[in-house]
Order: sequence, then C-alpha cells, then structure tokens
Amino acid sequence: MAGPLLDAVKQDALRAGLVIPAHPLALTAERKLDESHQRALTRYYLASGAGGLAVAVHTTQFAIREPRFGLHGPVLEMAAETAREWRLAVAGDAPPLILVAGVLGTTDQAIAEAALARELGYHVALLQLGALGAAGDDELVAHCERVADVMPLFGFYLQPAVGGRRLGREFWRRFAAIPNVVAIKVAPFDRYATLDVLLGVAASGRGSEVALYTGNDDAIVADLLARFHTSDQDGKPISLHFTGGLLGHWAVWTSKAVRLLGRIHEVMETQRAVPLDLLELATQTTDANAAIFDPAHGFAGCIPGIHEVLRRQGLLAGRWTLDPNEDLWPGQSAEIDRVCDAYPHLVDDEFVAAHLDEWLR
Repeated sequence: MAGPLLDAVKQDALRAGLVIPAHPLALTAERKLDESHQRALTRYYLASGAGGLAVAVHTTQFAIREPRFGLHGPVLEMAAETAREWRLAVAGDAPPLILVAGVLGTTDQAIAEAALARELGYHVALLQLGALGAAGDDELVAHCERVADVMPLFGFYLQPAVGGRRLGREFWRRFAAIPNVVAIKVAPFDRYATLDVLLGVAASGRGSEVALYTGNDDAIVADLLARFHTSDQDGKPISLHFTGGLLGHWAVWTSKAVRLLGRIHEVMETQRAVPLDLLELATQTTDANAAIFDPAHGFAGCIPGIHEVLRRQGLLAGRWTLDPNEDLWPGQSAEIDRVCDAYPHLVDDEFVAAHLDEWLR
C-alpha cells in the first residue's frame, strides 16, 4: 500500500535545500510546558527564514513521550498551530513550509506516532530506528515500509552516542528505494558512515529524488560544500550533495544559518571556487558547535547548551530540561562565552532583540 505523498511544491522545496531547525522544548522552572516561550521559538524560526521545523526529535527531548509528562501531542500541536498562524499573518509571501515530526519506537508505536503527526498537519516523519536494537536489514526495511504507508519518510542516521545505531550501505540502498522516502538526514558524526549513506542512495536508483540533509553538526559547512561523484545502480555517473540541514545546531542563531545556506547555494549553483572565508567559517562553526553540544562529555550537555544560548537571548526563560539532573557541564558556559566572543558573525542577538517582544506576545 502506498502512503500519502508529499505534494510537488514541498518536494521541490525540500530537494532545493532548506534550513530546518530541530525545535527545543521550553519549560518553566517547575518543568511544565512554557507555552509563551514555546510559541516564541516557533515564531523566531519562521521569522528567521527557516523552511521547515522538526518537532518531537532529540532536541525536543525524547522523554516528551513518557505518560508522566504527557507532552508529545501538545508540543506537536502547538508548533503546527503556531506555524499556521504565522503563515496566515504573512499571507501569500510565505514560501513552502515543511513540518517534520520525529517518529520512533517499535513498529506499532512508530505507526501511531506517524498517524498522530499526519492528523496534526505534519508533512514528513523523521524516522529514528534506535528502538529496533540489533534487528537485521530485512526487519528494519519492513518497519520503514509500514511507517511509509502512513506518511512520507525522512530517513535518520542518528549517531550512537545519543540513541542511534550503526546502519550499513545495503540498508541505505534498500531504504532509499522505498517510494515514499523523500529525504535522509545524515547524522552519524562519522565520515565513513556518511559515505555509506551516499553510496547506498546512489545505488538505489533514486539519487535524484531523495533529498540529502546534513545532520552532522560537527561538519555542517563541509557537508554542504561537498559534491560526491559515483555511479548509480546501472553504472551511470551520478553526483550527490547535501542541499540543506536538519540540525540541532540550527536551533540557535537561525537567521545567520539561513544566510549561510543561501550563500552556499549560490556558490554551488555557480560552480565557482569555494571562497576561503567559507572554509574558515566551516571550522568556526564546528568550534562553536563543540561549545554548545559538549562532545567533551559525550554530548551530555547538548540540550542544556542549546537552551543556554536561547536563554541568553530571552527566547527561553531558563535552560531546564525534563531531567532535573541534566545541565551544563563545568566549563561549558565559559566555552559558550568564548565562541560568542570569537565569532560574533555567527550570533544573531541583535535580530532576536529587535523582535522578541513580538514573538512573546
């Protein structure tokens, strides 16, 4: 059975490449949903020019699904509702917007999550496979096909450090061949594993149909500037490249991310030499990401790091997470200070300050 398809306008936008921030969760000091700041974040991303939103993903905190919190449906609904209101306010000037819902768990859970997201107006399911443990390719592909019967799929290669699992080249070939797969977020934080996805997509015969998005927060600019030349399943030459990003890193300083992607698109379309300052920006972005994501402690401070940047801007009231023991690691705040001072061109404090009252209305 074929699932509902993504309409042609959204497919074209997705393939062209978008900034899709991974939406955080705004909480009060009592660790209850902070509706005002949650909606403000959504408005900030759309005002920044983001072409999509990813909700109920790692950055939103997987624990929203736990019955004791009861936040999964409300958070999905709030983001979709706020996005619809924003688009109505800007009328016909708004470009296509892709709403991406994180979907995880065993097959029954993933199908139920995808059905809920579709009902709430989401367009694509970002499918996380960590719950399937050591399942082989046959079981994994069957799982993906069943979820694809409910919604178009955005594949997700999530690094093992935050709940993902290793996935081989043959899996990605078979996954990309599923007709209702529209994109893949490649986020293993591993260059060899990243190449496995590219080679698998090329061999699937759908290299021109499946949009590739970087989720490698440690190599954002490098991914977006690279072209990969190989052969398809018939031995014909094919060129693949990342056209956009679905990133936790782009949950902060989003307006600057939109400018960055626009500039990279211009360079890639004209096929001129990559300016040296873009290569410098690649290392600066990775350095900034290290301060925010805390790889020094196995990414334990990743979500608090994102929250801290947003808190400083007023987009969050605090950096609270659903886990009361989760916070910045010692020295992480100083590292965020350092990168903000070293790379002021990455920071969009002035943009946020000019519009914050409007977004918090």
